Order: sequence, then C-alpha cells, then structure tokens
Amino acid sequence: MSVVGIVPAGGSGERLGVDRPKAFVVLAGRPLLDWSVEVLKSICDRVVVVVPAGREAPPDRVAGGASRSASVRAGLAAAPEASVAVVHDAARPLLTRDLVERCLVALEEQGADGVIAAAPVTDTIKQADAEGRVLQTLDRSTLWAVQTPQVFRAEALRGALDVDEAALARATDDAGLVEAAGGTVVVVESPRENLKVTTSLDLRLAEALLEVRTPRGV
Repeated sequence: MSVVGIVPAGGSGERLGVDRPKAFVVLAGRPLLDWSVEVLKSICDRVVVVVPAGREAPPDRVAGGASRSASVRAGLAAAPEASVAVVHDAARPLLTRDLVERCLVALEEQGADGVIAAAPVTDTIKQADAEGRVLQTLDRSTLWAVQTPQVFRAEALRGALDVDEAALARATDDAGLVEAAGGTVVVVESPRENLKVTTSLDLRLAEALLEVRTPRGV
C-alpha cells in the first residue's frame, strides 16, 4: 500500500489580507504550509503539494488547476503509485498525526471509499431563503462541520475526479464528488481546533494554539 498526501496550497489569501498565496504566510515562524506537510511526511510515503504556477521548483510541488478539486486532481495525477490519498488543506495548520492515523484506520476497518474528518455541529442551524426568511430549523444531532484530512482509496478518488471542469468547480470538497459517484464516505470525529485559516483572526488563533503545543507543531 502506498499512502500519498495531497496538499492543495493555491488559496489567494485575499480574505486574509495578504499579498501572497495564503499557504506561504508566516505562522509561528514558519510558512503556514509547513505545519501540515511536516505531519503528513511523518505518516505518508510521499507528500505532493499543489501550488500556484511559478512555485513548483522544489521536488513534489506541482501547479494547481482552476479550482480546488482540479488542483487535487493534478496532485493525484503526479502520484500514480498512490493506493491511498490523504487530502489535507494547507490552510489547516493544526493537523495532528493522531487524526490522520484514525482516518487511515477507519478507511481500512470500515471498507469505505473515503473517510472525512469532521466536528459535530454545536450551534443551532437554520435554513433560510434568499430574503432571509427562516424555512426550517435543522436537527443538529445529525450534522457535521467537515474539515480535512479527507482520506480516500485512490482508485475511488481518481474516478470521482474524472469529471468536467464545471463539476470540479462546483464541488465544495472531494468527498462530495466521491459521494456523487456512488462511493461510501464515513465520518471520523475531529477536534474543533483543527481550524481553517481564512481571516487574520484565524491566523492569530492558530498561532496561539501552536505556541502551547508540546512538542511544538506535532
């Protein structure tokens, strides 16, 4: 079995208010990207990072596509040996080895096509129309806030990504494409602190959480 990490790292950083791709913003003394890659390298046989065009120079860095899922497809295409793909966003720097390992175990034990890290929803969730009128209150006991890593049998992910660019652009995560292709996806509970850095507040919070980790960054 060959386990390959795929790290989409092409976000613009516009909402973060920076002048460079988000994955290359400095967080706790290191590029944001490095925190996730370090953890994945301790588990995966290989890690492919999908970056904006012009930043492909180091080994195992490939140019991304027009959408996030297109970038994942490019990363997976660069790793034809993969039998298992661990897809993790560079914007989630608080990844832990334990979470990745639990997803890998669940993939094997449950015989699923994919396993996704997710946190139970704790807020009350309401569905509203375009004018803001509440249509219904959803049962939060069945709802999960999806994160990454998302771990897949590589064959299932390759098949799910073999769609046109419009379908890739509409996808909000790769698990949704696997589900649409008829695959089985299961959830592994993850901590809420596995946050996604989107705003400057998220960046400050991630830095504070990283600084109290022992050992740092693991």
